[in-house]
Amino acid sequence: MALEHERKYEFAGPLPTLAGAGPVATERALPVRHLVARYYDTEDGRLAAAGITLRRRTGGEDAGWHLKLPVGDGVREEIHAPLTDRDEGPPSELTALVRSRLRHATPRPVIDLITERRPTLLAGVGGAPLAEAVLDRVTASRDGRITHWSEVEVELAPAQNAAAPEVGDAVLDAVEQRLTAVGARRSDAPSKLVRALAETGGAPTPPPAPPRWPADSAAAHVLDYARRQVDAILTLDPAVRRDLPDAVHRMRVASRRLRALLRSARAVLDQDVTDHLAAELRHLGAELGVDRDREVLTERLTTRLDELPEELRVGPVAERLAAWDRERRAESRALVVRLLDSPRHLDLLDALHRLLADPPLRPRAAERPARKVLAKAMRRDRDRLARRLRAAYATPAGPDHDAALHAARKAAKRARYAAEAAVPAVGKPARRQAKRCKALQRALGDHQDSVVARAALRELADLAQEAGEPSFSYGVLHEREAAVAADRARAAAKLPVG
Repeated sequence: MALEHERKYEFAGPLPTLAGAGPVATERALPVRHLVARYYDTEDGRLAAAGITLRRRTGGEDAGWHLKLPVGDGVREEIHAPLTDRDEGPPSELTALVRSRLRHATPRPVIDLITERRPTLLAGVGGAPLAEAVLDRVTASRDGRITHWSEVEVELAPAQNAAAPEVGDAVLDAVEQRLTAVGARRSDAPSKLVRALAETGGAPTPPPAPPRWPADSAAAHVLDYARRQVDAILTLDPAVRRDLPDAVHRMRVASRRLRALLRSARAVLDQDVTDHLAAELRHLGAELGVDRDREVLTERLTTRLDELPEELRVGPVAERLAAWDRERRAESRALVVRLLDSPRHLDLLDALHRLLADPPLRPRAAERPARKVLAKAMRRDRDRLARRLRAAYATPAGPDHDAALHAARKAAKRARYAAEAAVPAVGKPARRQAKRCKALQRALGDHQDSVVARAALRELADLAQEAGEPSFSYGVLHEREAAVAADRARAAAKLPVG
């Protein structure tokens, strides 16, 4: 796995002298490479549409299977797998990473590319590699149709990818200035695959565009927000599978935001269609929550244990906590991967695609000004939150009180997400509600985390006693968590709602 930070140019060559361009001190021609690649995609070109490349390539130093995932403008993450027989198709470890795009479809060969590559290594003072500039002469063939072109790619060296962005940009900017001076121009095609498909008539036919709504309409705002959340769910899928930091949390938040939107925007979107989606998004958030909640709980208990004075740490408490987390982590990670590969989840992704392609809008509300429709939805969720809070604080202390505060926390989250979705249209009142609900959500969230932590401490104490270990420290931590919960409940009671 590596980051690929490059720029592409329309240029037939030859390359101009690049030594002396900004930080480039020297250049050295490298041996010519002959690369043969077969690209894979679905029948309707889903991977290409998402800026994803899946190929089998021979020749050069990195022969094998390559999966390229977009990270940002001009930056892609490249993941490799060993070379296998061409007839075997893409390896499962790579297709799993694009399951959210493939869903029930199977990737198939779509085009073949043969490239004669003439690379030049660009180095800085002292000989440290900065980038590689290559002149590629490409031949693409698809179903008997053939096209040729030449282009230049300038890709940062691995060490430059790890440096600060402005360092790599300085190299690329300097080289670009030298290239454009001799007639090169930035390529319109983001990849060879996209250009090859376009020039051989293999580019997928885009789906019919949905009706265009006025920019200030409720439909335009709701669909734009929904699209961003769906994109986040799809884009984060590979990161969740690879257990990258914060990926599960971000996907869970996107699913919750989308679910909150479907609930809050029921005047705009037909509930007969979206209620099932909301239920499935709730299931997704809950299943992702198993792994995320374990992570949060372990961090909390570890922090609380570190805060405990040495004389109050009796027995192998840290070791017991670490072993308990390892067991739970293995279970929660397996659950997440099974979830993302399940037919139920893939059906949900299909349904979200249909939601955006053919949104079930209620015409009368959809065409109304977004400011009025979303402000009303925002107030409705704020009033719902206020009712939940009153019910919680009217409930005597105990498990029922804790459950009522947890229900209020979920209402605060929904009211916050409704306000965030409304910010572009409603402005300051939406930002104010979002900020206040976020503060309330955090206070009530800390209270709920304490409730969960106390239950875990009781479980750990039981395990310690069964193993003949002291349980004193777990009791101390339990009482400290009880005090935290009471404090956070009092703090939440003082916070404004909207």
